[in-house]
Amino acid sequence: MTDFGTAGGAAGRDGFAVIPVLDLRGGRVVRARRGERASYAPIETPLAKGSEPGVIAAGLLRAWPARRLYVADLDAIIDGAAPDLASLRAIAAACPGLDLWVDAGFSRRESVESFLAEGLGRPVIGSESQTDSALVTSVGERAVLSLDTRGGERLGPDSLHDDPSLWPRDVITMTLASVGAGTGPDRSALMAVQARAPGSRVYAAGGVRGPQDLRALVGAGLAGALVASALHDGTLRREHAAEFA
Repeated sequence: MTDFGTAGGAAGRDGFAVIPVLDLRGGRVVRARRGERASYAPIETPLAKGSEPGVIAAGLLRAWPARRLYVADLDAIIDGAAPDLASLRAIAAACPGLDLWVDAGFSRRESVESFLAEGLGRPVIGSESQTDSALVTSVGERAVLSLDTRGGERLGPDSLHDDPSLWPRDVITMTLASVGAGTGPDRSALMAVQARAPGSRVYAAGGVRGPQDLRALVGAGLAGALVASALHDGTLRREHAAEFA
């Protein structure tokens, strides 16, 4: 088991959330590997047929009884496209009552306000899409902050990574090089964020291999984990969910 120590955090008060992940590209779900987005291909998974967003979302919920889903809109993040509202509506229709956390490359307050007006979920503000801290501080608790890194490199302004006074309560530690790599969560990155803001709800993203990693994250006081490959590969299954309810 990955050893994360026994650091405190918000998970004990609020429970531990396993959050399945969908990566969208061209209106289809793609399989994420190590943050190498140019090579992402339409997903092939035993959880569902095809790669249509609503179908894959429903398959993920059959694999794990989640109440929240994380959606990365890669057309918006990479190309600056408008959020894929059609895919988000398809997911919402297939999974009524599901909370969506959506990273659509938000970099301007106007785009966040427009997205919120659609009522399709909570925006995730990725540090990689920012040039300063203004959007994070102006939107506040209505959004989730994702502190993004790739290969040890911080993405986005140093101020967002260094100053927890700028953060909303919900913070994702996104280690892109670990996504789909089966290497385990990035312990040092997670513990550094947890130490800087012990009152925050910190979520791990990247590298979760199965229940042993989830147990380590729970023990460290993390609020939850974003998971995709472990569900598609079957190393994390519905029968494990009762332990983390």
